[in-house]
Amino acid sequence: MKLSKLPVFLASALLVHTMNAGAQESQTTTPVSADAAREALAKKEGEGDQTALLKETLTAVDKQYSLIRKGKIQYTYDLNYSYIGQEKIVTDFTTSGLTLFDIENVNSHIITNTFSADYGVMDNLTANVTLPLITKYAETKGHSGVSNSVGDISLGARFQPFEARRDTAGLTFTGNLRLPSGRSPFKIIAGSGEATGSGVAALSLGLNVNRIVDPVALFGSVNVTGYAPATGLNQVNGTRVLNRVQPGPTFGFGVGFAYALSYGITTTVSFQEAVSAGAKLRFEDGLNVTTSTQTSGVLSMGLGYRVSPKTTLNFSVGIGLTPDSPNLSLGMNVPLAF
Repeated sequence: MKLSKLPVFLASALLVHTMNAGAQESQTTTPVSADAAREALAKKEGEGDQTALLKETLTAVDKQYSLIRKGKIQYTYDLNYSYIGQEKIVTDFTTSGLTLFDIENVNSHIITNTFSADYGVMDNLTANVTLPLITKYAETKGHSGVSNSVGDISLGARFQPFEARRDTAGLTFTGNLRLPSGRSPFKIIAGSGEATGSGVAALSLGLNVNRIVDPVALFGSVNVTGYAPATGLNQVNGTRVLNRVQPGPTFGFGVGFAYALSYGITTTVSFQEAVSAGAKLRFEDGLNVTTSTQTSGVLSMGLGYRVSPKTTLNFSVGIGLTPDSPNLSLGMNVPLAF
């Protein structure tokens, strides 16, 4: 997926975090404060009001925007499948200029198993680490195969500067550092499709906004990502050898809403777009090339199913809207308890 590879691969909903706590705690802990927002959103015995349901389901649907209490740990497993089909123009640079060689189809089927852990540093500050395990089948002209590898590990944090209140918008600042632990696309046979990582370190900063308008939760987000260069390369591309790659910065935004159909079912719809500036490539013979700007847009639809007071299973489907987006993605989110 190319939404910052998007860090994320699909963010189907922005969470409502009005109590600075996870959904599991909201079901088992009696509120100890008389604060109006806590009282309004706390689920009382025998109640099934839409606001409480939205809070719980959205927390599970996209827990990366949730905050948990100080000292608590939450684990989550995400399973995602994506398909990318492209027609790739293969070119090369010679002394006479740019030469067209061929147009070939490139198809990739990617299964990502992601394990993540959240730790409450403070009631309004949550740290996060994610470990993706990737299985990828790629088929190109003259090559096909399966690769299994660790993806890019991420370290993140979410900070809520103000106490959330029922009648005001909630703000959450996010930061994420992605480490190039996956198989780099610059250290494999060019065009083989065997990469499972981005090959460069990246730092993302963002802001998420959400507001409850019963029985709907509205949300939006903006983020910017910068990349470190990939240096010391020795990858053969056509008749040239690639030595250095500097990806351009990426700006992204998203909007959407979640709606509680019943006490056990919630739906979400969201749209995300990312615009990435062209990358700068440097070859061994001194040639410098800048690639074109890429725009990736994805429409996501999600369904949350409450199977127990503490567990909500979440399913999502994403549809690529631009040539630079994955054609199709399917996701499942499962909270883990130990």
